[in-house]
Amino acid sequence: MCGITGWVDFGRDLSGERPVLQAMTDALAKRGVDGQGLWLSGNAALGHTRTAVIDLAGGAQPLAVEEDGHPVAVIVHNGEIYNFKQLRTELEARGRRFRTRTDTEVALQAYLEWGPSFAERLEGIFAFAIWDVRRDELVLVRDRLGVKPLFYSLLPEGGVLFGSEPKALLAHPEVRPVVDVEGLRELFSVAKQPGRAVFRDMRELLPGHTLTIGRDGAREHAYWQLTARPHTDDLGGTIERVRSLLHDIVLRELVSDVPLCTALSGGLDSSTVTAIAANWRWKLDGERIRTFVTTFDDYVENFQRDDVRFSPDEPYAVEVARHVSSDHVNIRLSPDDLMDPQDRLQVLLAQDGPSTLGDMDTSNYLTSRRIKTHSTVALVGEVADEIFGGYNWMFKPECVNADAFPWVLNEGLHPGNKGGQGRDLFGLGFLEKLDMAGHYADTYREAAAQAPHQEGESPEESRMRTIGYLTLTRWLPMLLDRSDRLSMAHGLELRLPYADHRLVEYLYNTPWSFKTFDGQEKSLLRAVARDLLPASVLERKKSPWPVTQDPAYTRMLHAELAALIADGTAPILPYLDLDAVRRTLAEPGEAHDWPSRMHLEMALQFNAWLTHYDVELAI
Repeated sequence: MCGITGWVDFGRDLSGERPVLQAMTDALAKRGVDGQGLWLSGNAALGHTRTAVIDLAGGAQPLAVEEDGHPVAVIVHNGEIYNFKQLRTELEARGRRFRTRTDTEVALQAYLEWGPSFAERLEGIFAFAIWDVRRDELVLVRDRLGVKPLFYSLLPEGGVLFGSEPKALLAHPEVRPVVDVEGLRELFSVAKQPGRAVFRDMRELLPGHTLTIGRDGAREHAYWQLTARPHTDDLGGTIERVRSLLHDIVLRELVSDVPLCTALSGGLDSSTVTAIAANWRWKLDGERIRTFVTTFDDYVENFQRDDVRFSPDEPYAVEVARHVSSDHVNIRLSPDDLMDPQDRLQVLLAQDGPSTLGDMDTSNYLTSRRIKTHSTVALVGEVADEIFGGYNWMFKPECVNADAFPWVLNEGLHPGNKGGQGRDLFGLGFLEKLDMAGHYADTYREAAAQAPHQEGESPEESRMRTIGYLTLTRWLPMLLDRSDRLSMAHGLELRLPYADHRLVEYLYNTPWSFKTFDGQEKSLLRAVARDLLPASVLERKKSPWPVTQDPAYTRMLHAELAALIADGTAPILPYLDLDAVRRTLAEPGEAHDWPSRMHLEMALQFNAWLTHYDVELAI
């Protein structure tokens, strides 16, 4: 995995703009810990930071294809193309010649062979930019589900700035960190708007899209989208099809020239990936897969159930590791780890914005740092809940049957979140400008109307397919972005077998009655894993990423919040409800009440964001 950035300006020669391009590239240095490269010529400037995974010696970027000693096209690429070997064979048969073993060169040669439609042939997780020297055009491409990020800003006089993260664009002198009301809504929302970025002058390239920028302007094209089609397999055939797909997907995602592992929580999703990966690794190489689980000091011994967490991960992860004979590592974090101010700041900087998730983000960030000391690639279990039906709000009638995003309704069911996730400490005037209720209502209607449907669906199947579409297009992008930022802050590449578009397409059209045939969530995945995992793991109720239940962490948040309001220069003060802040400080609450804790996390991070990014709120 890598970081990509660049600048195209049809009104000026960028050959002398190396310092600016270097600053944009340096902003992404943590995404690429193995090297950097710059390419500048005429109207185009491309930058790249590399974390080497394939062809360690020969894969430097930017990478150019030349004819008669002159470049005809140059690429910067972030991600992995899993079918690159098959495409390379096809391209070689058509006369294309290669000088590296990389998937990057395959993507560039595919573009030169097939033109803009080449993106339809790529399978994987990727974001890349190709400067076509012949046509004076830049082509931006993003994978089908948007696993890899790509932000851009169109220039008023013709051209574009782009980067894997907003920080690369903010390193350009013509981009200011201005955030308007729409950007703030995106920041506070848990239902993301496709293409919308937090900073006013930026956009995010839509998943499954290309964007071509030339002298005549910008042209966006959708090369993939979810479609509805009849599901013709019976239940047994569906289970076998999912099993076959998963085994093929995991096999392809094990290709790597660097150490690889799986992140194992002991839940159904990651355990299934781990078991399949362990089988393939032993069969092909005679080696054991390495696995990692994250927990906290004394977490298992003092665990208390909350509204979504019913059991600690560590015992189940250890059981799976023993079952598949993996080389297992327990990552154990202390309260001091989670409270380290420098690490918490780095989490904010990695995401270019504040988050309500607090210690969940910090522990995720620290987990990636620990894993990177052993491995450069990690297979994870994300996206399974979205495609197999694993969230508790998918089974609550009051959430499913309402004309609203079901997870937004669900968050309001918790007593600590009545005012909305992370918003309870903000002032009334600020919240009225946001109007999150109106924003959610408008964006829900727009999103629900876009959901593809099969002919002759029952009302229940129709509603659950709509929810599946909303989950994939409005909920999942938030999780994908978070995972990418927190892992790539250490140059750790996450691979997501459940995000394979073939599996996503198949399961989008699979009846909800099949997904729940045994009366539980994720029935199909449980059936697939029946002969792979211990019974205790198969029957374990879903528990998301752990949060600390140590009261010392809550006390730390309260102390920081008290110091913040005592500081008359804190930039957040005009936007807070100080009475609400004082009430919160007077009532420390329960250490394991993480939804209530989110309000403190958001206020503290919002203030740090305003400070470190010098944000201008245009509201």
